[in-house]
Amino acid sequence: MIRLFSRDLTLAVRAGGGFGLGLAFFLIVTVLVPFGVGADTAQLGRIAPGILWVGALLACLLSLDRIFQLDFEDGSLDLLATAPVPLEGVVMMKALAHWVTTGLPLTLAAPVLGLLLNLAPAGYGWLVLSLALGTPALSMIGAFGAALTVGLKRGGLLLSLLVLPLYVPTLIFGAEAVSRGASGQAATTPLILMAAITLGTLALLPFAAAAALRINLR
Repeated sequence: MIRLFSRDLTLAVRAGGGFGLGLAFFLIVTVLVPFGVGADTAQLGRIAPGILWVGALLACLLSLDRIFQLDFEDGSLDLLATAPVPLEGVVMMKALAHWVTTGLPLTLAAPVLGLLLNLAPAGYGWLVLSLALGTPALSMIGAFGAALTVGLKRGGLLLSLLVLPLYVPTLIFGAEAVSRGASGQAATTPLILMAAITLGTLALLPFAAAAALRINLR
C-alpha cells in the first residue's frame, strides 16, 4: 500500500494534474473575484469565506478524472483488482494521494489567498481548520465518482456532474465555519458536522468505489 501511495504521488506530479494546476486555478479564481464584484474591501471580506471554499472545491475537481483513468488505460487497474490486496485499500490510497497533491496544498495556500479577499484576521485559523477537515471528504467523494466513470470516454464532465451535488454539504458547513469564525462567533457546530461528513465518507465510500470498479472492470 505504501508503494502504491508513493507511485500515485509520483504520477500525479509527472502528469501535471497535481498541486501545481490546482493552486494555479485557486489563485486565478481568487484574483478574478475582486474584478467581478468590485474593490470594496468590506464586501470582499463578507464573501471571502464562500469564495475561498468554492475556489478550493473547483480546484479539487481538476484532477479527479486522473485518480483511476491512467491506471485503467495502461492495464494497471486490472492488476490491482486481482492483486492480493483489498480493492478498498487501493481506493483509500489513491484518495489519500489525491488529497496530498491537491487538498493539502490548497489548505496551506488558502490563508495567503485570503489576504487578497480581505478576510478578517480571526478567520484564518478557521479557514485552515475547515479545509483540513473538509478536503479529505472532497477527495474521497471524487474517488467514488472517478470509480463510477472510469470506463467512460470523456467522462470528466459526467464526473463533475456526479460529485458536485455531493460536495454541497461540505461546502455549506465549511464556508459557514469560516464566516462564523471571522465574525467572532462560535464555529464548532459546522466544524463538527463537516467532520462527521468526512468520517462518514471515509467509512462508506471506499466500499462503494471498490464495488463500482469491480463492475466497470468486468
